Amino acid sequence: MAEFGTVLVIVDQVANIGALPLTVARAAGCRVAYLPGLSMRRAADLHPGEAKADARAAFVIAETVRTMPHTLRAVDRDDEVLTELTMLTGYDNDLAGEVNRATNRLCGLLSQIHPSLERVLGPRLAYPYVQALLQRHGSPARLRKLGRARCEALLKVHGSCKAHHLTTEIFDALAEQTLVVPGTEASALIVPGLAAQLAAAHTQRRQAEQEIAALLEALPLFHLLTSLPGLGVRTTAAVIVAIGDGTGFPTAGHLASYAGLAPATKSSGTSIRGEHAPHRGNRLLKRALFQAAFAAIGCKADLPATRTRQDPHPGDPPPGPPARERHPRDDPHRGPLRSTHPGRRRPRRLTTPPPYPPGPITRSPR
Repeated sequence: MAEFGTVLVIVDQVANIGALPLTVARAAGCRVAYLPGLSMRRAADLHPGEAKADARAAFVIAETVRTMPHTLRAVDRDDEVLTELTMLTGYDNDLAGEVNRATNRLCGLLSQIHPSLERVLGPRLAYPYVQALLQRHGSPARLRKLGRARCEALLKVHGSCKAHHLTTEIFDALAEQTLVVPGTEASALIVPGLAAQLAAAHTQRRQAEQEIAALLEALPLFHLLTSLPGLGVRTTAAVIVAIGDGTGFPTAGHLASYAGLAPATKSSGTSIRGEHAPHRGNRLLKRALFQAAFAAIGCKADLPATRTRQDPHPGDPPPGPPARERHPRDDPHRGPLRSTHPGRRRPRRLTTPPPYPPGPITRSPR
């Protein structure tokens, strides 16, 4: 086919089953591109038929590429670093789901058998010393049998800096409940297993983070993105996976539009509603940027110093006299001004006449 011109290979799945065709196409010197699944489904609705077949899908892809080339996305995953980073980021997201699942399950079990104990240990389930304690003594009876001294020693061995204070809270919580809830013995077999799964997921996440950080060191965008407040290793990796090396975006506006953060105009005829937030865009990139923005809220020390309107700047001109507030009698064609206070409003004037004329009401003679 090369004798007819440049060959372009289009896939609708970049990973999984689409990885091998992309590798073969690059090895043969062909150009490759990616058609997103949403664009594929919308283009399929423009063609007759509802059957799902490979021949029909290939025809829809080819026709879409020929008539709407703007729907294509560049595939820059030939770089080994970006490919490994994509796989590690997906693995880290799976581990985050495992951490949430095990944490929620542990909190549910502890709330069922001993709510006071869950109130103490629930917020601390991410700490290794709490996970080690629950792996060895996963029921209220076993914790009482362990004793204060051995419990404090176990917490200290696994890195607790406030072992005495935490031990006091644990045994005070155990003393608040004297009854045994049905199912406590069965939960004593489940809690240690869940705690072991939680500890293993946290360990694997730390290892994955180290591998991701080592891969990011070789990318030029890493140091630029991490210099911004709120962007750590995982968030930076998610952004780089979404945009690649960034060369596919000529300006910052193109990147904002791709992320779904650029305002879109919505108007039709006489209905002009102005700019609104779009619902399209790369959701993974938008989610990563929102997480960075929320994290930057707590990084006030890293943010540049901002000034309010009242703070003068050395380069600003001297302030002029304050503007005089317009009186209602200045313009007789306009009504009274609203109060400048945000919480107060002037009372509205009654301009409609009273329902009945003044004076006594008399009955007209027939």
